[in-house]
Amino acid sequence: MNSVDNLTFNIGIKLLFLYSKFFSMSETIESVKCLIIGSGPAGYTAAIYAARANMNPVLYQGTQPGGQLTTTNEVENFPGYPDGVTGPEMMLELKAQAERFGSDVRDGWITKVDFSDSIHKVWVNDTKEIHCETVIISTGASAKYLGLDSEQKYLKLGGGVSACAVCDGFFYRNQEVVIVGAGDSACEEAHYLSKLCSKVTMLVRRDVFRASKIMAKRVESTDNIEIMFNTETVEVLGDGQVVTGVKVRNNKTQVETEVPATGFFVAIGHKPNTDIFKGFLNLDETGYIINEPGTSRTNIEGVFVSGDAADHVYRQAITAAGTGCMAALDAERYLAAKEG
Repeated sequence: MNSVDNLTFNIGIKLLFLYSKFFSMSETIESVKCLIIGSGPAGYTAAIYAARANMNPVLYQGTQPGGQLTTTNEVENFPGYPDGVTGPEMMLELKAQAERFGSDVRDGWITKVDFSDSIHKVWVNDTKEIHCETVIISTGASAKYLGLDSEQKYLKLGGGVSACAVCDGFFYRNQEVVIVGAGDSACEEAHYLSKLCSKVTMLVRRDVFRASKIMAKRVESTDNIEIMFNTETVEVLGDGQVVTGVKVRNNKTQVETEVPATGFFVAIGHKPNTDIFKGFLNLDETGYIINEPGTSRTNIEGVFVSGDAADHVYRQAITAAGTGCMAALDAERYLAAKEG
């Protein structure tokens, strides 16, 4: 083979390599009109509305398919279930409804995004790349727990551990409960529980509240709320199925005591699942996505948010579903304006 033939051969090999590389990349990149990140009431509702609007939504369920409600044993405050429903059952029904209208519900989670261009790029499980015309974020927020083995045991059993007094307080009517926390949310939830329960014991780690003075005064003046300052949880006690009490320790004297209770509520905050959006979306100091008031729009055109990823006030299934509807409608109008 002479030098000219050799050069031609080498160029041909390089072109073939580049072509095959480009072709394989084009096969692995999927283009979708509407991608929904996360499930739960917000994600599934967004999928229902998007599918009915012929947006062919693709929904990735995330690391916890169904979201926080899958850890809730009974849901009695969602309209349309007069006899109540379990959280997992409700999520399966919402998923089935979304799929009935043609939503493509998939396993997997989004590990990286790039919203720097008009075509929004996301990566699934660090491998598959998807290009999206619109993105609806429904990643929710995770309740913070103490991390005790006994706490997690009864949380998984659905036997008396909760991070939402408004959701689960009804099940502890006329019973004694314990709540952990010292901020405004903890005080608000303790006061809510005091209207339902015979006694509420509030565990505060320091010798003062972190809450505003008006919220602290509200719980301090409520007769059936007992506040234990300088107190930490040692163990959630139970009979193997349900909670029967809480072992606590005074962190000044190191004296341990047991507090009788059938419910153990944790109110030490939530962490929005929004880390992968840092650098692209406007987040508040806690990490909640900031949306335009009255809409689901974010600071990036074509990217919308629904549910607890943006809601640090209500955090209810019904409000999450409502914002899922809003996000799908906003995405539909965004696409219509682009096409029109």
